[in-house]
Amino acid sequence: MEKKTVVVLDYGSGNVRSAVRALEAAGAEVELTADPKKIVAADGLVVPGVGAYASVMEQLTKTGALRWIGRRIAGGLPVLGICVGHQVFFEEGVEHGVKTEGIGEWPGKVERLQSEVIPHMGWNTVRPPEGSKLFAGIEDERFYFVHSYAVLQWAFDVTQPAMTPPQVTWSTHGTPFVAAVENGPLSAVQFHPEKSGDAGAQLLRNWLGTL
Repeated sequence: MEKKTVVVLDYGSGNVRSAVRALEAAGAEVELTADPKKIVAADGLVVPGVGAYASVMEQLTKTGALRWIGRRIAGGLPVLGICVGHQVFFEEGVEHGVKTEGIGEWPGKVERLQSEVIPHMGWNTVRPPEGSKLFAGIEDERFYFVHSYAVLQWAFDVTQPAMTPPQVTWSTHGTPFVAAVENGPLSAVQFHPEKSGDAGAQLLRNWLGTL
């Protein structure tokens, strides 16, 4: 079977080498690049993200990557967001009182976690919905999180008959928060699959299996 080609988006976000290595270990042919032709041609695109919401959005805008991400989603081509790369697909992020507009694929606000212990750092369980493809066979596993902000409320309008509502996976740190979303070609996870051992490796294999 031919290997799936995956581009890990190179737009200046922190350490993405571990994501590249994890995807290679999961069986993909991986390239770290910002080349628009390769972004559009790959079987899958991974949008990593480390650091502040505002700076990630600024880099994505400045490098022109937003347009190519949008083109893939509009064309039904698979995209996977990780950590802040998950958060930017929501409407807005609020950090230190500053609002930043997100990509807006999903309604919702990324805000500070309501917990005495910040950041949320370490292993935690998740609650995937029935029929989740990402979490098939790993529904009861733990995943590795490092974040201080998350989407605490999900308010998707399910009255649009033509649209299948996204599948939402939750986790809890002080309060429930969105740990993952699966929405047609677009999936995103708040945790780091590349740091989540066997469970993370299986999640990446599950995603590659949908390409």
